[in-house]
Amino acid sequence: MFPIRRQSIVITLMFCFSLAVVAAGQGSDELDGGIDRIGGVGGVYFLAEPGELIVEVERRDLNRSGKNAQLRAILLGPDRRVIQDVTIPDDGEARGSGIGPATRRRLATMVRRKGVYALNITVAQDRYGDEIAWGFRTNCSSYLIETSRGHRDRRHEEPIVLHADDRPGDVCFLPRAGSFDIEINGLKVADPLTVYDADNGPVASLLVDAAGKAQYRFEADPQRGTKPWRLHLPVARATIQIDGVTRWDAADPYPNLCCWTPDRQSFFPLLPYRWMLTPYSKTLYARDAAEVEATFEVHNNSPERQTFDLSVEFDDSPSKVELSDRQVTLDSGRSKTVTVRVDIEAGARPTECYLRATPARLPEFSTYSTLTIEPGDPPADRPLKMPITLEPYRHENAQFGYAPNYPTENQPFFDLDGRPSVMAGGSCRSLREGTWIAGEMTIEGRRFSPTSTRIAYDAAGDMYLLGRSGSDLALLRSTDDGRTFSAHLVAPGKGGGGSLDIEQFTGHNLPSGPPPVVRYTRTEKDPNLIWRSLYDLELFVPEKIDGRIEIGEPMMLSRKCIGLSAHSGIPSTIVSKDGKVHVAWGEATDPAVKVPGVPTYVATYDRKSKKLSESALVGYGPPANDVHNSPSITIDSRGYIHVIVGTHGRPFLYTRSKQPNDATRGWTEPVPVGENLRQTYIGLVCGADDTLHLVYRLWRYGESPHPSSYHATLAYQCKPVDGPWQPPRLLVVAAFSEYSIFYHRLNIDRRGRLFLSYDYWSTFWFYRNDHRGKRRALIMSPDGGENWKLVGPKDW
Repeated sequence: MFPIRRQSIVITLMFCFSLAVVAAGQGSDELDGGIDRIGGVGGVYFLAEPGELIVEVERRDLNRSGKNAQLRAILLGPDRRVIQDVTIPDDGEARGSGIGPATRRRLATMVRRKGVYALNITVAQDRYGDEIAWGFRTNCSSYLIETSRGHRDRRHEEPIVLHADDRPGDVCFLPRAGSFDIEINGLKVADPLTVYDADNGPVASLLVDAAGKAQYRFEADPQRGTKPWRLHLPVARATIQIDGVTRWDAADPYPNLCCWTPDRQSFFPLLPYRWMLTPYSKTLYARDAAEVEATFEVHNNSPERQTFDLSVEFDDSPSKVELSDRQVTLDSGRSKTVTVRVDIEAGARPTECYLRATPARLPEFSTYSTLTIEPGDPPADRPLKMPITLEPYRHENAQFGYAPNYPTENQPFFDLDGRPSVMAGGSCRSLREGTWIAGEMTIEGRRFSPTSTRIAYDAAGDMYLLGRSGSDLALLRSTDDGRTFSAHLVAPGKGGGGSLDIEQFTGHNLPSGPPPVVRYTRTEKDPNLIWRSLYDLELFVPEKIDGRIEIGEPMMLSRKCIGLSAHSGIPSTIVSKDGKVHVAWGEATDPAVKVPGVPTYVATYDRKSKKLSESALVGYGPPANDVHNSPSITIDSRGYIHVIVGTHGRPFLYTRSKQPNDATRGWTEPVPVGENLRQTYIGLVCGADDTLHLVYRLWRYGESPHPSSYHATLAYQCKPVDGPWQPPRLLVVAAFSEYSIFYHRLNIDRRGRLFLSYDYWSTFWFYRNDHRGKRRALIMSPDGGENWKLVGPKDW
């Protein structure tokens, strides 16, 4: 594993569970466990004892498509530090030539401390693992496979695929207590399949039909317990679906986790105690003599109430180590934060601390997290060398010592005095006099849940949110700095469905009264085009009358709105200036009619005349009928309205109103913001000097650090007030190739500083499942996009 430094602490958090199968230790160097010729991607978890851990990875090309499908294998420690990162290249055989020869790579490490190790398997240009068969051999006696492909835009399923034509095989799995089906396709022999229970007694025989299919329904049985069943196949060539294992319902205890093994003896209880101690590693910095405080979360993922005994171990201890809790009892699904405090002496060298869990019921099961304490100031305090190139399992904390003491769950918004607020933990949290306070979301006996991450302000400084209580949608208002709110229902009793959006500050807009609100109500879902729906788009312009908020009647903007793509970029829908409200949206079109893209419209409401203008067509965002192509709108200090026309993997288009604060008197010809750019998800604001700032996802192909495939980046462009769009600059680079997204949100404060919140999301379920919670980070630029840094306590 890793060498233990002289000044080290070992902190043990121990847990247990009822399943009696645990690690018995590694063998010498004989690789007795494992499997080969399985499809899909994902990886393996190993409960490894001290000694040498060996894992030999094998790949065979199926040569179905002719793609250059390079396999990547990463061996990880319990703290998710990368031990080895290797690739196995494509065999280079022609398309249709059949399964190729086996190619192997050996990975090994010396386990110094028992814990849950991991093997991550991905394939370039093959995120579903359709082009390869892979497998492994190991000397570890306890292991569990997790089949985890890249995501698809549909219900998540992870069928178990076996490619061995010349031998029998077993699939051992935890059966659902409720009723479940097993469905098997692609069988090459007609012999029946047998399912054995936890005591190895036969419980069902699955007959194979002439098409090579078998199916069986098991009725509910709450006595099935927590030990694995075994499905035996006379020939291990099949595609297997098991309810509760490869596809899930809401009531399943372990959704999205397809865990199984070919050997019942290797099965160990990972699922009930997934994410029991997180984060797996944390890096903190300390100057001179200091008390360093680190928090970790103990989580009970089992269906039973559990007690965790917490203890501290160390080799050479600093002057003082304290653990906040010696014992934690948690109900099912609950978590608790524990704190480790370490006194660091002046001049101390880097210190590594190991947090370990030891059980009350089953001491043999154990794993740990690592706390690293570095001397000096963290790199996160300094300007960053862009881009931030994320590495597998090494993100902002590991690379820069980023340890925010503020809520990072969503993007910050700033009041008229420049103080931040963030939607987090089901409430609005605001920084007031050095403390983050949570707003009270129970209003007159009704609990309201936020329905948007946006926070708005009016010219009087009142704060506004969007919320829901039951079926009622509401505009929430605070006049006391976000401590308490009043609720104002939007169109109560008139079909309370749909979703709301609200005007946010984008640089120069500030509504004189309560912020305008739009409502999206879906009226049609296209069964043939996944990204095409029709929505009614309505505008509400609330007013303050004698201190009260009157929402007013809705004004129909469109009955063909395609919706709002709000999870990334969160494009601005509304801007206001001098009593005029400007709204931008895209529309669905008749699929039978060829159009250049999603038509983008802008309309204006005049608060003084109380009139709504005709809609102005300002451009088309390709491809047509794609909700990703939501436009974004902003306004500059002179009143000119700027719109970025959304696209999906194409260059964005930019247009500007010909007259200030007027959407009806013409628009400039839409022009691309760059050539040959694969852009999606607009984040747009306008700086104090009227420079436009744009952040979006940008695809890159065949370039470092993923030259064998494509990968996602988070990119930035700007347009000076009288100049062209500047070339893209990369801000963040994905840790893995293939599909990724950043869930980014770009904001600007009242001083013109840019704030960018993002949460890297890889298509590969194995990587995402391994981490509990979000990885969201916040960077800012104090100088209009020239330099960027991770936000620290001094940046508020």
